[in-house]
Amino acid sequence: MYEPNVVGDWQEYDEHPGLRVRVHRLEPGEPPRGRDDAAAGLTYFSVRVTVENRGGRNVGIHLEDGQIDVRIGPEGEGALLDWRNSQFIEGFDVYPLRRATAVLYAAGPEASLSHVDVQVQLRVDEEWTGRRLWSGGIGAHEGPAGTPSGGVREGLAQQIGVFLQEQAEEGSV
Repeated sequence: MYEPNVVGDWQEYDEHPGLRVRVHRLEPGEPPRGRDDAAAGLTYFSVRVTVENRGGRNVGIHLEDGQIDVRIGPEGEGALLDWRNSQFIEGFDVYPLRRATAVLYAAGPEASLSHVDVQVQLRVDEEWTGRRLWSGGIGAHEGPAGTPSGGVREGLAQQIGVFLQEQAEEGSV
């Protein structure tokens, strides 16, 4: 396992030249076909996993249940995954310069959603890739990029954004 990516970053696979994946659009939202009864009292959120082929040949992609793991909160507890509402990639050929996206719906206690880790293990042409991890969060504490609300710096993505903005400002002086 490598260092985690920030939600929104692309991760390229060395074993499959031109193939890259990202976890993005981590946001609160109700599932389209109604809530799972097990999610009573929990807050729903969705996350998208996009696979892009920048290589010269088509590749067969599988990204199904069991290949995506979502952990929430500082202790890394498992989120409730709503398999009925989620849309996976099951045996799809991704041609050069094309993308395929899976949409996953999950739920957890609202207080734990400021820290969300998503681990993906893609299957490409019947071969397993290495696992990759993305970290981010959903929270009312996040304001516009680089401006923490109320002076509170919560969420890994916001912390990294502020750090990069500070580094850019120091470099331009």
